[in-house]
This record gives sequence, structure tokens and C-alpha cells, in this order.
Amino acid sequence: MRQTLFLSVADAKTLVHRVGLDTMYRGLVQRLEEDYRRWDSFTKSARLAYHSPVGVVELMPIADDRLMAYKYVNGHPYNYKHDLPTVMAYGALAEVETGMPLLLAEMTILTAIRTAAASAMAAKAVARPNAKTMAMIGNGAQAEFQILAFRAILGVHTVRLFDIDPEATAKLQRNLAHIEHLDLVRCTSTAEAVKGCDIVTTCTADKKRTAILTPEMIEPGMHINGIGGDAPGKTELHPEVVAGAKVFVQYEPQTRIEGDIQQLPAGFPVTEIARVLTGEATGRDGSEQVTVFDSVGFSLEDYSTLRYIHELLTETGLGAPLDLIPPLADVKDVYGLIR
Repeated sequence: MRQTLFLSVADAKTLVHRVGLDTMYRGLVQRLEEDYRRWDSFTKSARLAYHSPVGVVELMPIADDRLMAYKYVNGHPYNYKHDLPTVMAYGALAEVETGMPLLLAEMTILTAIRTAAASAMAAKAVARPNAKTMAMIGNGAQAEFQILAFRAILGVHTVRLFDIDPEATAKLQRNLAHIEHLDLVRCTSTAEAVKGCDIVTTCTADKKRTAILTPEMIEPGMHINGIGGDAPGKTELHPEVVAGAKVFVQYEPQTRIEGDIQQLPAGFPVTEIARVLTGEATGRDGSEQVTVFDSVGFSLEDYSTLRYIHELLTETGLGAPLDLIPPLADVKDVYGLIR
């Protein structure tokens, strides 16, 4: 009988060190692009979500005719008060033909990696060519992953940093101090950080409507990677910033509910990033156009991540067999196993 593999936190750390984070970003972006180009082969749905006043708990399923994936994930911006991460996750990958679970994996680390990879994939498709300067607004748990993904995929070498919590910025600078050819510039405001940048990434956690970026901060040709507005009532971009840009999304029905476009009329036009990757739609229409990737996270990205991780575990021998499915001498006799 085939075995289910388990990716623990310890094995996830070992895998990152053995493969290398840059290599993982390149491999994951390749698989994201492959899967997004097969957009119509997937059975898709907006995630199932339970919202409370302090956060959200979500289940994110997706399948094609070969594999089914799902992820459990939360988002609780005040979890630091309980010594817990804002985001915690685990996920599973299974065969569609048999239902056999192939992989059960920690996905707190993997979600951080896949979110950054999806951001870089979208920017690769719609940002100005040769974009090398980025502002990172919000320097919390996701920030280092975003910076390293943009460095690995787009060659970004200058990042201007701002967070209302100076300690978050100091943490980021400590974590990335060893990275070569990366210039980290600490700024005193969002306006200072975004000035002259090719790309602006917003990654804040408060579960409320805010306007991190306002119209006077926007410059012609900017690409805005908005990843913090990802729940009903939770936004980061001023409505006029969104309305004045060409907006790209993952799965439109989900983003209408959760993204920054929730502030605009239902008919406001958006383009699913998959259509750009397949060539069915154009990306950026000119060097002066402002583009927005209104990213809320979508289950296809977890599917790509889990299938890639399963490949890596098979290649490296990492991951442990998991005693999840009972071995049966007679597959019709489950009771006999406990008799």
C-alpha cells in the first residue's frame, strides 16, 4: 500500500536549506504559471470562511481531474497577544482517482513562501520590465519572503521599508543583513518609502478598512502588489487608487468579496491573472499605466505548492511516512482492524 507523506515544520526547514529558497521560488513560480495556464481545467470555488470580530478561519479546496488539494488557514492580527502567529496553516494533497492522501503538510512556512511567489509571478507578468526598486509597507511575518521572492524572480535590488512598528523593520533588517546585492532603506513614512519605486507591496494585518496608499502617493507606471486586504471589511488601498489602475485578481468571485475591489461597484472591470498568462488578456498596456495585483490568496496556489513539495520530498527523501490510512488485509473489513 502506498504511504502518505508528512511534512513537519522541522522537515520544511530542512527542505528550504537543502534546496535553497531562491531555487524554491523559481521552481514554485514555474509551477504556478503552469497551473494558472490550465485555469479552466480546475474545479474552483471561493474559500469557505468563518469570520469573527478578531479574525477568520478558512478552508480552501480545489481539484482538477488528477489531484485534489485543500488548506486550512487562519488570519488573526492580534494573535501576538497570545504568543501565536497571525497566520497558521496546514494542507493536504490527494489523488482524485482513488482519494488516497499523498501528503499532509505544515503550511505556515509554505504559505509564506507561496504568497510571495504568487506576488512575484504576477509582477513578472504585469509590472514594468526591469523593475528593480520596491517599497515594502508592513514589515511583519511576510515581508522577508516578499523581498526575497522579488529579488529571485525580478532582480529587485533596492527595497524601501516602512512599518508603524519600528521593531518590525529592525527585525527585517537583521534577518536580511546577510543577503548580498540587496539595499534596504529604512523610511519614516509610507509616502517617503514609495517615492520613486517601481513596485509597492502593501502587507498590513489590521482587520479594518484603511488607506495605506492614497492617490497623491501614486506615480505613473507603478505596480502595486496589495496583499493585506484579504477579507470582507479589510482593505489597504484608497478606493481612488484602485479605480485609477488596471486591476488584476486571482479568482474574481472571491476577490469581489475579500479584496480591495470590494470598495468599488460590482461592475468595476478586473482581469484574472490566469487570462494574462494564457494570452487571452493583455497585461500592462503601457509604461505609464498603474497596475494593481489585488491579491487575496487562492487555493490554486496551494495546489501548486503542495504538488511541488511532494515532488521535492520524493526527490530528496525528506518527509516521514504517516500512519494515516489503515492497512487492511481485507479492504471491506475495517472493523476487523480493531476487533
